[in-house]
Amino acid sequence: MKGHIRERGKNTWAIVLDLGRGADGKRKQKWHTVHGGKREAQRELARLLNEINTGSYVEPAKLTVAQYLEKWLAEYAKANVGARTYEFYAEVVHKHLIPALGHLPLPKLQPLHIQSYYTEAQKSGRRDGRGGLSAQSVLHHHRLLHTALGQAVRWQLLPRNPAASVEPPRVNEKEMQFLDAEGMQRLLEATEGTSLYIPILLAVATGMRRGEILGLRWEDVNLQTGTVSIRQSLEETAEGLSFKAPKTRSSKRTLHLPQMVTQALIRHKGTQAELKLAAGPTYQDQGLVIAWEDGRPLRPHYVTLAFTRLAQKLGLTLRFHDLRHTQATALIALGEHMKVISSRLGHSSIQITMDRYGHLLPGMDEAAARRLDNLLRGEEGPENQALRA
Repeated sequence: MKGHIRERGKNTWAIVLDLGRGADGKRKQKWHTVHGGKREAQRELARLLNEINTGSYVEPAKLTVAQYLEKWLAEYAKANVGARTYEFYAEVVHKHLIPALGHLPLPKLQPLHIQSYYTEAQKSGRRDGRGGLSAQSVLHHHRLLHTALGQAVRWQLLPRNPAASVEPPRVNEKEMQFLDAEGMQRLLEATEGTSLYIPILLAVATGMRRGEILGLRWEDVNLQTGTVSIRQSLEETAEGLSFKAPKTRSSKRTLHLPQMVTQALIRHKGTQAELKLAAGPTYQDQGLVIAWEDGRPLRPHYVTLAFTRLAQKLGLTLRFHDLRHTQATALIALGEHMKVISSRLGHSSIQITMDRYGHLLPGMDEAAARRLDNLLRGEEGPENQALRA
């Protein structure tokens, strides 16, 4: 197959594809318009020719929403998101978006089509026929569809993103759950000596994510300095367990441990060495801090279920992820700076930390006013000393 580009105006190019001759013997051509520089037009020409040669080319006017979403999953999502996220995207696309919107030609997809889908999904969108989807679920669908159609705009299959003109459902913020000091003590005492003790201790003492804790290796732990370095995370998908890089660049971090946590890890390492010796050649040594008695990694799903059962037994309404919130709220209560908290949690910016936990800081404003009052009155205090310095 051949093709060429023609300049049609300032920063506007026409791509002409030669599709061969039809059944009637007449030469068939397809034109595409590209906005931008000549290099962008050449790259788009190469992409289209590759699709023709591989048999995946579909004329934009004939491309349905279903065909486009399949193409987006295969050519964009699979290469740009994690395996678990991709599984979620594929499930939403195949079980919800394609059945509802897939029959429509992509260029004719309008905001009203999408808005009507959101309304209907909240009424009767459950696959088991037991009513509608939650506002949170439909919001997830909106974000996915907005991202996918945004890529269609960048691929110049659509002039604009129809999802950008749609109002997604509002989600009521759930009250954040976390443990106070007494609750932390109860939880740790109830799990000491079990497979959940070290994961729970690391979660409340460091704010590490579940996958980060389960992916931690002894080579990432320095028991002399009392530090851990987060370099990977354990992920569970339909294909099994795998290790992946941390969630973001800022998630790759080194944390100092409280002394009692370091001591607990020293004891834990000794116990693990005894189990390894007893198991002999059957021990599957992967160097993991958190592992079964034979060295295999603990499944994230198992940790979630085991923790949920434990919390219910103790009368707590709590998820394992809420231990991460517990770490943050404990540091706030101790007066720690938000930048430090953000760094320990591995957030990509302090704004994320403020958005999530800023409502827990009402007393800090009052304390700031008192310190400012001392400063204005000229009374001695660390504030005045700092300014003089």
